[in-house]
Amino acid sequence: MKVLIVDDEEMIRAVLREYIEFEGGETDEAQDGMEAVKKCRENQYDVILMDIMMPKLDGFSAVKEIRKFSDTPVIMLSARGEEYDKLFGFEIGSDDYVTKPFSPKEVIARIHAVMKRAGGGKKPRDMYEFEGLKIDKVGRNVYVDGERVELTPKEYELLFYFVENAGVALTRERLLNQVWGYDFYGDDRTVDTHVKMLRGNLKEYRKFIVTLRGLGYKFET
Repeated sequence: MKVLIVDDEEMIRAVLREYIEFEGGETDEAQDGMEAVKKCRENQYDVILMDIMMPKLDGFSAVKEIRKFSDTPVIMLSARGEEYDKLFGFEIGSDDYVTKPFSPKEVIARIHAVMKRAGGGKKPRDMYEFEGLKIDKVGRNVYVDGERVELTPKEYELLFYFVENAGVALTRERLLNQVWGYDFYGDDRTVDTHVKMLRGNLKEYRKFIVTLRGLGYKFET
């Protein structure tokens, strides 16, 4: 599991990080809501631990922004335990609420619970269709208006990563890391070249791969 810890108190982040990593998890950190939103746009997490009272952008506002592009489970962390705060947190899209001071073991249990709920009814999709574009994950086949097109293995992986992250702004760095791997010593031109070839194979459905100037790409239908 990969968890984003959002809290302006370094000690709290350190304690949570220690317990999560002891459980075999991976962590990332943000000190305020603005940094949290930015990280969520650039990375994928299994759970977000979100403090409420923070500088720059509070936790409630950060969750509202994150919910515009991500359904990652969010557990709110707060020193305030008023019912209103809890209800408001649930209304804006949080999945659970833990009041400070809390036991790190309780937080770990809550993380496992929301992850189980989030994945409990979902099955991995094997087939995607966008107008005349059909993508068969199991068979590793792509069809354009009923005609099968030949993609290189890397083009297929790139396309499927786009599809799995539809609507998410993907930086070139993220695409390099996720599709080519962290040990790949390429640069942005590698991504641009493969996107150009992939677009050529998708013909009119190249329109789904939108260029984000100065950032990267987004798959948008």
